[in-house]
Amino acid sequence: MQILIEVIVCFFAGMGAGLGTGFAGMSAAAVISPMLITFLGMPAYQAVGIALASDVLASAVSAYTYGKNKNLDIRNGLVMMASVLVFTMAGSYISSLVPNTTMGSFSVFMTLLLGIKFIVKPVMTTKESMESVSPGKRIIQSILCGCGIGFICGFIGAGGGMMMLLILTSVLGYELKTAVGTSVFIMAFTAFTGAVSHFAIGGAPDGKILILCVFFTLLWAQIAARFANKASAATLNRATGVILAVLGAAILAVNYLF
Repeated sequence: MQILIEVIVCFFAGMGAGLGTGFAGMSAAAVISPMLITFLGMPAYQAVGIALASDVLASAVSAYTYGKNKNLDIRNGLVMMASVLVFTMAGSYISSLVPNTTMGSFSVFMTLLLGIKFIVKPVMTTKESMESVSPGKRIIQSILCGCGIGFICGFIGAGGGMMMLLILTSVLGYELKTAVGTSVFIMAFTAFTGAVSHFAIGGAPDGKILILCVFFTLLWAQIAARFANKASAATLNRATGVILAVLGAAILAVNYLF
């Protein structure tokens, strides 16, 4: 009976995380961690490690799918990733010096609000207008925005995928598919770094739960990424908004009702 419960929990956790990753570049940790902690009684640190490990393959395969469809900005993605990683460490260090700064619900509320935003005010930027920005200006924007995203994520401890999607679409003016493709590309590397550090510090995770979460997250992320790359801008905005809003509401329910 316990094995069946574990499979069911991992299936729904992986489905939510995979859909969020494939559609919106959302971090799997926002979905998988609360599910494993709440329904399987797993220690938080181990749950986050498993969630990050699940994010690695799902984000990498999603990034490949977006890249194959020419919806990925690798050059500026690498620039932003470097500044995100550096300032995540800086934000984490400063956060450790300041008491009571943890905002555990930040990414959950952000997921819900961002979902509503995509439904009410969709991103209709075209690739032509996106590419009108000069390469030099885009690199500077990527560095500055990466610093901001990294510091906030390190200081608060959450919200990386959602922060990147918001910044890429609202500040840098990316077309939605390219924003998601670039976001999952960056998340594959940041999730790998986080997973390795979690397992190095906290020890090996539950192998069965890890494999189930990685498999289901990868499966649903691939389904979502393939659908997203074939959908029109209007359909993708609506689908992304609904997925994020439902996931945000579901995670809030898990956190506060169970």
